[in-house]
Formats: sequence, structure tokens, C-alpha cells
Amino acid sequence: MIGEGPDAAAAGGPARRLRTPGSLSQRILLLSAVWIAVLLVVGGIALDRIVTGTITRNFDAQLSVAMPAMIGAAELDPFGEVRFNRQPVDPRFNEPYSGLYWQVSGRDRPPFRSRSLWDRELPADLDKSCVEPCISRTMVFRNEPLRIIERDGIIPGSPVVWRFQVAQSTQQLDEQLAGVRRTLWWSLGALGAGLFLLGVLQATIGLMPLRRMSAAIAAIRSGRARRAPTDDVPPEVAPLVNELNALLDNNEKAAEAARMHAGNLAHALKTPMSVLMNEAAAGSPDLSRAVIRELSTMRRHIDHHLARARAMGRRTDSTARADVWPALERLVAAVERIYAEKEVVIDLAGDKSATFRGERQDLEEMAGNLIDNAAKYGGGRVFVTVSTVQHGTKASGEQPFVHIDVEDDGQGIPMKLREGLFERGARLDTGKPGTGLGLAIVRDVAGIYGGSIALEESEELGGLLASLRLPACGDSGPQSG
Repeated sequence: MIGEGPDAAAAGGPARRLRTPGSLSQRILLLSAVWIAVLLVVGGIALDRIVTGTITRNFDAQLSVAMPAMIGAAELDPFGEVRFNRQPVDPRFNEPYSGLYWQVSGRDRPPFRSRSLWDRELPADLDKSCVEPCISRTMVFRNEPLRIIERDGIIPGSPVVWRFQVAQSTQQLDEQLAGVRRTLWWSLGALGAGLFLLGVLQATIGLMPLRRMSAAIAAIRSGRARRAPTDDVPPEVAPLVNELNALLDNNEKAAEAARMHAGNLAHALKTPMSVLMNEAAAGSPDLSRAVIRELSTMRRHIDHHLARARAMGRRTDSTARADVWPALERLVAAVERIYAEKEVVIDLAGDKSATFRGERQDLEEMAGNLIDNAAKYGGGRVFVTVSTVQHGTKASGEQPFVHIDVEDDGQGIPMKLREGLFERGARLDTGKPGTGLGLAIVRDVAGIYGGSIALEESEELGGLLASLRLPACGDSGPQSG
């Protein structure tokens, strides 16, 4: 038909319904009901067969008690007919239609019957061998089901093989079996209902922590709570609660950071815009230079916040990794070309196999700012050293970090002024181009990755030592930060 096919099935219908997950309570109750039903049915059938078989065997054993006495008492009279030299002791054999009968049959011989049969006769298939007792059920008599035990026997002096039969009505047996079955299945039904009720209680009580957590999430969404409660939480649910609270903490920090950076960017852009407006209103002859200067400042501020935004977005990718050495080689070559007139020499040494657990663009952003500052404000010599260091203990979990140390031979920076350099717009040498955002970018991006930046004095060159610490990849790939 038109409209049917794989696309229609993918859009909805049974295939989609099969993929829709049901509630945990429904799954638990359905599984419990099916499992209990299967066990009770299988167990009930097995018990029914065992009990009914035992009752039936006891019935047959009582019925066959008369058989040896009949065979032992059978003899032939002078006319060649079967007679008993002593009658079976059960008086029911002499009571007409009593429900307990015996009969001895021979081929081409009239049957010798108990008085209880009266005018009736038991069926005897003499072509069937019954050397061992044969047991059967028959409805030869109207409204009287019979259970017959037959056995072949030889009477001394007779060439005929005689068939000895004992029969009894099964009405009482059938009533007894029906009563046992009713009791058995009622008991199993009650047991199944109790087990299902137990499953309901387990699903209700066992899933109560998840319901409380759902209520806690609803309270957080409505603003009535800030975190999911951690008191009286089962060990199986505690990790989920902790992860939820950690996610809320991260989201709160991210939202606060976004608000802060939006405000910082607005504040940073407000001053250049005010300068431009004042210059334009005053009809300044240097308006074009002011526009270029202030727009350059605005661009640097925007680049700074974009770098942070990109780093925060990339930080979520735990599989990102970047080789440190090739990135530094490219940066060194680029900086040496930029400061070719100054004849800057940059030496690169250290661990060539170091790997940064993050994006290559962010690594180049941070290292590039440090190397550019060293070349710009130094005397012409720059040392860049790479090393991988383990932080922490085996008990707390060792974390590998990449250290990128950038040293220059400049005048250095006094200790009391170093921390202030990380503020946006802070510059010590205003005679050279720049906006003072490089170190701020390095600090912010490194902090996003869980790293840090420190300024110290270079022992080798006597200038400034900028030590950048970033998370590294272990031997088995990226590790958690």
C-alpha cells in the first residue's frame, strides 16, 4: 500500500512503540507476574502429577490385593468350569452393583463372575497378553467408570490360559482426585497472589528513593530547593544523587561565569565606545587614529572572551588531545619571523612526547602569548622547556601535567607587580603595542582546563620565567582532570 515501508515504520507505529521504555514499576511487576505464573504453573503440574499418581497407585494397590487370592483359590469343577475353593473375603463382591467386581474368563468358556456383577459382564480382550498386570479404565457400565486390573493365570489341570480381572468403580477416586486438585490449585493461586503482592511491595518500597529523587528534581526545577538531599540515600542511588548535585554545581558555576564575562565584556567595551563618542562629538582631527586604536582594543577584548568561550566549549570533549612539541615548533618559527629585526633566538628543549589533554588551538593560544611576550619584552634570548610531571600520590590518584616554562633575558618583573599582570589591561611597558590581555587570556584558559600559570625569576637568563601547567594525557590516553 502507498505510504507503507521502512520510512513509515521509522516515523512511528509498532517499531516506535517497542522502543518506548516503560516505567520501572511496570517492568518489575510484569517480570514478577510472568516469572511467578511460570513457576506456579510448572510446579502445579508437577505436584498434580505426583499427588494424583500417588493416590492412583494406592488405589491400584488396594484393588490388586484380591488378585493373588483369586488365582490361588481357582480350580476346575467336574464339568471343567472355574470355581473358587474359598471366596474373596470382601463382602462387596457379593452385593449386587456394589462397585467392586471380579471375573475369570477363558477362551470359549463362560465367564465366572462375582455376584456383585449380577447380570453384567466385564470386557476381556483375551488376545492381549497380561502376564504382568494390565491396568485400564473403561465406561462399559453406564454412569459407572471402572478401573480394571487384569492378569493371566493357569489353573492346574486346564489347558486354557485364564484371565483374572478385578474392577472397582472410580467415582470415589475421581472425587478424591478432584478435591486434591482443587486444594492444590487454590493453594497455588493464593501463593501466587501473595508473591505478586510481595512484588508490588518491593516495587513500591524499593523504588521509593527514585521517587524521592524525582520529587527533589521537581523541587529544584520549581525553585523550592537548590540541591538534591543526600541524607538517608541508599548506596545504590547515592552516586546518582552526587552526580546530579555536581552537575548542578557545574551549571551554576558556568552560569555565573557567563554572567561575569558578559558583564566584563560590556564594561571593557564601554570605555573605548565612550572615547569614540567623545572624539566624534568634539570633532577631533585625530578621529581616524582614535577609531583604529579603540577598535583594536575592542577587538582584543572580544578575542579574549571568545577564547574563553571556545575553551569552555572544547573542555567538554574529554577525548581531545594535542601534541605539545609540534605546536611549540610552529609557534617558535612564527615568533622568530615576527621579531626577525630584533634577532630573537628561541631555544626549544625537553620532552618531545608530551601531550596536552585539550584542544590544539587553546594550547597555541596560551603558549603563543607567553612566547610572544618573552620575545617582545626580553633582550633577544628565550628558552622554552617542556616536561611532564606527576602530581599527587598513588593513594589520591596521580595526575600527569605538562609544564611549559618560557624564560627570557629581559629586566624581569618585581614580585609585588607579578600578580597584577594577570588583570585585564595591565601593562608595565606602555611604550610597546598591546592591550595587556595576553596573560589574562592564558590564566583564564588554563584555569578552564584545570591548569595554572605562575610568574617567577629565571635563574638561567635572569629575566622572567612564565611557568604554564596543563593537564597531560597518560600512557593509556586522556585521563580525567
